[in-house]
This record gives sequence, structure tokens and C-alpha cells, in this order.
Amino acid sequence: MVKRKDTGRRSDTDVDVGLGGILRGLGGLVEQLTELAEAGGKLARSGELRGGEPGREIRGIYGFTVKVGLGGEGAKVEPFGNIRRDDESGRSVVQEVREPPVDVFEESDHTLVVAEMPGIAAEDVRVEVEDDVLTISAERGDKKYRKEVLLPGSFPREKMQVSCTNGVVEIRCVR
Repeated sequence: MVKRKDTGRRSDTDVDVGLGGILRGLGGLVEQLTELAEAGGKLARSGELRGGEPGREIRGIYGFTVKVGLGGEGAKVEPFGNIRRDDESGRSVVQEVREPPVDVFEESDHTLVVAEMPGIAAEDVRVEVEDDVLTISAERGDKKYRKEVLLPGSFPREKMQVSCTNGVVEIRCVR
């Protein structure tokens, strides 16, 4: 679409091919990533990344994934790790249980859930499902993971196949 702008000086022609929305979305994403980087830097400098029982320190892990959806969903930033903000004090705290990064893929005949849990083997993984909420948890040594995932529908536990290779957990959900 071709639009005419009235600038008061001279007549300019502007071509709008839908890039304005994309560029605004990227600008917002860059702004969010900058805020996250600054917050991460503050956490690293503040020394608040300690936790656990005396004599047994817990290492703080924080990261985020950026997912760009199809169909106009836009960019979505999802944090992972074991650093959370305490609602009461407003301070960052390190929890013993890590939240792993998870991806959900909808295929024609099944839904595939992929979780990254370094240091975990297949026998360490526990899967529970209630309605359309899948809970994945695992524990091996000092590595503890837990994540609740919203599925695109309800799946029976009996029709879920769980595998784990090199800490990458795959859960194939069949209706």
C-alpha cells in the first residue's frame, strides 16, 4: 500500500509492506533482552547467588530462551534455571530445584516435549499428567529438575513414551 505523508514541507511517498510491525516487535525484543542482561549482571555482581544448607552451596543458574511463534504470536522470552525473585523481599534467591528449558512440538499424530536436563539418565525421570498439565521431574546427585508444561490437549499417561539420551528428555504424547 502506498501512503502519502503530509509533512508540511514537501510531498513524500512511504511504502508500507508490513515491516513496521516486525521492526517494532524486534525493537521490543531487544529492549527486553537488554533488561534481562542488565538484571543478570546485577545478580552476578551482587553475590546473591548462594543458597542451600550450610556447607553445601547451591550453584545459581539463570538463562532464557527466545521463541518466535507463527501465526502472529510474536516473540516470547521464557526464563529457565533456579534463580527466582522472592515476592516478599524482592531479592533474588537460589532454589535447589532447577527449571529446565522445554520445547513443545505439535506433530500430525503426536505431541513431542523436549526438556534439557544435563546429568540426568532415563531412570531418573518421572512424568505425571493431570488433564493438560504435564509435570516432568528428575533427580540425580545434586542435580534436581522440575517443570510444569501446558500441553495442547489432554493425553493419557499410558500413551506417553519417555526417553532420555545425554540429558535430553523426550516425551512423545499420543492421543
